[in-house]
Amino acid sequence: MNHAPTHTPHHGASHGHHHEHAMDGQAEILDLDAEVLAEHTASITAWLPLQTAPRHIVDLGCGTGAGTFALLDRFPDAHVTAVDASPEHLQRLRTKACTLGVQERIRTVQADLDETAWPDLGSPDLVWASASMHHMAHPDRALRTVYDTLMPGGLFAVVELAGHPRFLPENAPEDRPGLEERVHAAADRRQAEHMPHRGADWGPMLTAAGFTIEGERTIAVNLDGTRSEAIGRYATGVLQRIRSVIADRLSPEDLTALDQLLDTSSPHSILRRDDLTVRTERTVWAARRN
Repeated sequence: MNHAPTHTPHHGASHGHHHEHAMDGQAEILDLDAEVLAEHTASITAWLPLQTAPRHIVDLGCGTGAGTFALLDRFPDAHVTAVDASPEHLQRLRTKACTLGVQERIRTVQADLDETAWPDLGSPDLVWASASMHHMAHPDRALRTVYDTLMPGGLFAVVELAGHPRFLPENAPEDRPGLEERVHAAADRRQAEHMPHRGADWGPMLTAAGFTIEGERTIAVNLDGTRSEAIGRYATGVLQRIRSVIADRLSPEDLTALDQLLDTSSPHSILRRDDLTVRTERTVWAARRN
């Protein structure tokens, strides 16, 4: 699951046209996203309405492997084909797999999923797509391709984000209260221009592609920032990446206040705040091929 902001996902894919917009630091944010939200990812894998334990899983838009490793943990007899457009992400995933000793259970495939012809992904009994479907230029076509790829009776899990996570209280910072909401509003407007399906309701599109919806669940995330020092680094990374694409859309006062939060040497730095949280929502659809 990936919240990597703006043109890239985390949650977790960079496909085709959007890959050129990828910025430095995305892989680190995806790794932090995986660490901070590990419990929520595990709860989704545990919820999936599977008839039998899957043996072959495809992770579409795998990023640096948040979903891949959660699925390997959940299904110890399965192997995963991890697909992404980014060679850097796939290299990180392979390095992690070696560290964890699960490299024999993973095959990586570099592919642009906006291409008409997808690589041969075998016949999986579970396909997982977390924060990646909204990157597709032609999501309807991609959904039909997934349907055709799955084994009959197989399950497709689509996870979608409600938006970038929030970290600050509404009245923060003191000199520019509401700053984060204004930053997010600018980011959402920019995002809508490039990824109109971000935050979409995938249910009707899955049904139109032939799937039967077996379940839908929305998970609210609300984590206290004091439980992990990674949350401060995660907040800094996410907001830095948002800043890099919306700086021209902020008022000078808001930009100054944001830069103070992002300056790790400043007394106003996010890393020095004791009121950080991670607040977000994600929705998962479980769809079966008949």
